[in-house]
Amino acid sequence: MSAQVENRLIDAALWGSLAVVLIFFYIPIFTLIAFSFQEGRFLTLPFEGLSLRWYGELFRNANALTALWNSTLIAVVTTLIATAIGTMAAIVAVRYRFRGRESFRLLAGVPLAFPQLLLGIVLLLWFSVLGRIFDFSTGITTAIIGHIVYITPFAMVIVAVQVFNFDATLEDAARDCGADTFQVYRHITIPLLWPGIFSAAIFAFLLSWGNFYLTYSLAGSTRTLPTFIFSGIAIGSSPLYPAIATVVFIPGILLVILANRLRRA
Repeated sequence: MSAQVENRLIDAALWGSLAVVLIFFYIPIFTLIAFSFQEGRFLTLPFEGLSLRWYGELFRNANALTALWNSTLIAVVTTLIATAIGTMAAIVAVRYRFRGRESFRLLAGVPLAFPQLLLGIVLLLWFSVLGRIFDFSTGITTAIIGHIVYITPFAMVIVAVQVFNFDATLEDAARDCGADTFQVYRHITIPLLWPGIFSAAIFAFLLSWGNFYLTYSLAGSTRTLPTFIFSGIAIGSSPLYPAIATVVFIPGILLVILANRLRRA
């Protein structure tokens, strides 16, 4: 077999594997979206007709709107706090030399190795003990804390890549021009790290927005969109839930498009 034929076979195998992965990845998503436009009350084939009925039902459903608000609140607060902590931790871990730095890096990344379900159970046990001592119950606050614990290491790793490639001589030049520490961080450090910070924020929001395991374990009776969908599907099937899942999917697509455009700008 000639080298040219062998290379073509390898290319065909690689592109074919990629196509198969993409097909199996997107078919469930497009199927879900298609079912959300079904006219009938049940998820059956063939469709009884096409309609926006279930999107109207979604925005008239008080429980669904409450779940939407809870998901948004948890994701926004988690994103702000996890990105801020992750950014500071990345700067410390990469740029500063101190005793125990390797231990700090290791401990900061430990949550990455925990499955979400296991981490949720461990945190639930802690909150159960603390709740009895300080008289509180699980809810939005405990869910936010759990999300921050899980997501902050991801934000740290993403920002750390940007910090690693940072040119510290630009800060030295700013100090030589008379800038104080705050001005250096405000006008030099943060703007140059912004691509990494923004990417970490998008990733943090998406991880929190669609999170099920931690929310299910730590939110108590509070419902977010993932747990609302789960509880609804558990008792029956309806195109309302594919409509909700489609609404959950939209912010992720918009954020990915926005990040791609900002990256090219």
